[in-house]
Amino acid sequence: ERRTAMARQREALAKGDERYLPARDKGPVRRFARDFVDSRFNIAEYFLPMAVIILVLSMVRVASLQNVALLLWLVVIVLIVLDSIVTGFRLKKRLAERFPDERRRGAVAYALMRSLQMRRLRLPKPQVKRGERP
Repeated sequence: ERRTAMARQREALAKGDERYLPARDKGPVRRFARDFVDSRFNIAEYFLPMAVIILVLSMVRVASLQNVALLLWLVVIVLIVLDSIVTGFRLKKRLAERFPDERRRGAVAYALMRSLQMRRLRLPKPQVKRGERP
């Protein structure tokens, strides 16, 4: 019984089936938060290619290139943090407009924390395409 419930949850996460999603992923507020984040490109998604370039620069035995690499690391980290903050504020505003009478507590943190996992693992399956507005 427990195993089948877990299997249903995994399948629901992969296919976006709302009926069997875990409680933390259910409801119109969480769905909208997911779709809001899923429909946008974010800087953190491009961290891996940037990290490879910066890592190669840092391995070169030239002090000036190593200093540039350190500066690039800091810039990338700051951009990721700023992008998350801006997305969080925009999402919070849209949630307040769209769901004024519903409980929205934790929806912004939920959407931001799962954004990278979703892009990597595609869980739950996005219901919107990139560039679309939910």
